[in-house]
Amino acid sequence: MSFAFIVPPMASLLTIKSPSFHFQVTQLLVLLIVLTPAQSISHCRTSCGGVPIRYPFGVDDGCGSPYYRRLLVCSETGNLELRTPSGRYPVRNISYNDPHILLTDPFMWNCLDRDNFRPTRAFSLDTSTHLSLSPQNDYLFFNCSEEDVIIEPKPMFCERYPDRCDSSCDSSSYLCRHLPECASALRSGSCCSYYPKATESLRLMLKYCASYTSVYWRNIGAGPYDEVAEYGIRVDFDIPVTTRCLTCQDNLKGGGICGFDTQTENFLCICDGRNDTASCKDRGFSGHGKTAVIAGTVTAVSGAGAIGIGAGIWFWRKVRAKAPVTCGVQTNDNRLF
Repeated sequence: MSFAFIVPPMASLLTIKSPSFHFQVTQLLVLLIVLTPAQSISHCRTSCGGVPIRYPFGVDDGCGSPYYRRLLVCSETGNLELRTPSGRYPVRNISYNDPHILLTDPFMWNCLDRDNFRPTRAFSLDTSTHLSLSPQNDYLFFNCSEEDVIIEPKPMFCERYPDRCDSSCDSSSYLCRHLPECASALRSGSCCSYYPKATESLRLMLKYCASYTSVYWRNIGAGPYDEVAEYGIRVDFDIPVTTRCLTCQDNLKGGGICGFDTQTENFLCICDGRNDTASCKDRGFSGHGKTAVIAGTVTAVSGAGAIGIGAGIWFWRKVRAKAPVTCGVQTNDNRLF
């Protein structure tokens, strides 16, 4: 629906003398504000830095699931990062079929460091979130103190099932003998493999080791053993599936985006600038619809409307000082429409 106002030339407007002009201009300004189409300046971005953003995640507040609120950040440089208690980490990829996030930790040891074991910080996750460190991660520690850390070879069985083995750091692990991308990077430093069960055990290891790195096993085939080792951190996540979200995403019902109210965290179906509690084609849309629920989204008057309002205020102030008092009577001479 569109609306148009026929505005007389300014010269003719200046000849209008009306005692009720204040009331009429007020009505005009209200009409301009109400009838000017609202513009949603922000929306739910579907990617950041080439990484797709889908439910349950969102980089705009109010998008996705509230379980993962404010965990992903699209930086000022356009790169996707995961926020954790230990810092912000670049996101390499997000898999939604096998739900996990692949992270890069620039503080960890890499092949370019070789025997230069620079200090690093322990990676950690907030245990109150729906994120967890994947058991497909392996951790390599370098130049550990043999007086404080038990360093000894382990059977091959322990490499894939660390929970069933003792707490020693394996000095003969496959990864220490075949470092990914740089098998012969270490010449004088020692290496051992250990899977920390908690952040505290990781910090304790780093207290007695010069540095560490994380290696995850990426599946490249159909079989469970068709994997290659790559540097990085794999973080698993859950996808909370609800009937309301499935209904919202149904293309036959409008194809909305699952989101939530930023104040109450109640479910909302985000529908191209407007939101609903069910779906984008819900019959009760006009009664339940909300605007500007996503933080950072501003419902604003268009530029033309703002100019019109400014001109109206200026014109009202100019004419009001000259308008004669006629007890509010409207005649054909002072009629606006």
